[in-house]
Amino acid sequence: MPQTGIPYHFFRGGTSRGPYFRREDLPEDRETLARVLVAVLGSGQKLNIDGIGGGAAVTTKVAMLSVSQTEGCDIDYFFAQVGVEDGLVDFKPTCGNILSGVGPAAIEMGLIAPQGDVTRVKIHSVNTGAKVEAVVSTPEGAVCYDGTAAIDGVPGTAAPVFLNFMDVVGSATGALLPTGSLRDVIDGIEVTCMDVAMPVVIARARDFGLTGTETAAELDENRAFYARMEPIRRAAGVLMGMGDVAQSVTPKFALLSEPRNGGTVTARYFMPKNCHPTMAVTGAQCLASAVLTPGTVAEGLFSPPQGQPALVLIEHPSGVMDVTVDYSTGAAGFQLHSAGLLRTARLLARGEVMVPASLWAGK
Repeated sequence: MPQTGIPYHFFRGGTSRGPYFRREDLPEDRETLARVLVAVLGSGQKLNIDGIGGGAAVTTKVAMLSVSQTEGCDIDYFFAQVGVEDGLVDFKPTCGNILSGVGPAAIEMGLIAPQGDVTRVKIHSVNTGAKVEAVVSTPEGAVCYDGTAAIDGVPGTAAPVFLNFMDVVGSATGALLPTGSLRDVIDGIEVTCMDVAMPVVIARARDFGLTGTETAAELDENRAFYARMEPIRRAAGVLMGMGDVAQSVTPKFALLSEPRNGGTVTARYFMPKNCHPTMAVTGAQCLASAVLTPGTVAEGLFSPPQGQPALVLIEHPSGVMDVTVDYSTGAAGFQLHSAGLLRTARLLARGEVMVPASLWAGK
């Protein structure tokens, strides 16, 4: 049987990469969609040798775009995390790094027209309901990828993409603190379970006998740590009202420790079967919120950032991520108004990606 060709754009978004599709070019039902995405990425083999995945969780991500049906938004962004080796697809989370490419991709796909030298794209995250404004450089009516912005984890420089996140508190669980507590103790480890842009279980590195400065590779080799961490993550998922999360990549897990290079805090972020080589954009917002919320497990690891909005510098395995947080505190506790980050993106390829017609014959 012939193969089915599916139009796509292949982008690096922040420190991740993957195919970007028009939602209408993919199967409607989730079961068939999952099979098609597994074939596209080559999930089920560690090198993704029979697909266009890159053999790592940050390179097996998918963005699906459409004209938004949400009032006040331009683009609906539907995200899928495809497992590297397990052949599973998780539609629950979102990805802020891949989000960096949504504005440029929507313009390249003709889903929104450029608006002058700068185009503001209002994005609705289908997975979480969050609303994000992406500010994209579009001189002469086309996306510009060349520029002087640099982000740790990506070589060279590129045009900036500014992301302003709104309505991200309780994105998955409906609450800032889904367990109702600033701290919980699970299997003898004190954690803060917080949901801002991404539900994350946050612990101190020292409580696992770690320094917090280990490289991503060193942590991935430490299977004893993962054997201890994963049951805690799953138990936290239940406490957070997320049910059985054994087959889900959420909630994520993070370790915090003291800053070493002039930042606010040091973090290691897990996806959750391996350590992120840099830092997730969504996870960074959650960790920044934990830093700014008195009483979390982050308290005592650093000097609280001053000023309003606050600039939180998160040291990660490849450098530092800056998160600008507009927030307030009072009788109602921590209130996040918006979080802003600078990312970059680049179009790497476009055309058709092929899948066996036996999986989906197309339209």
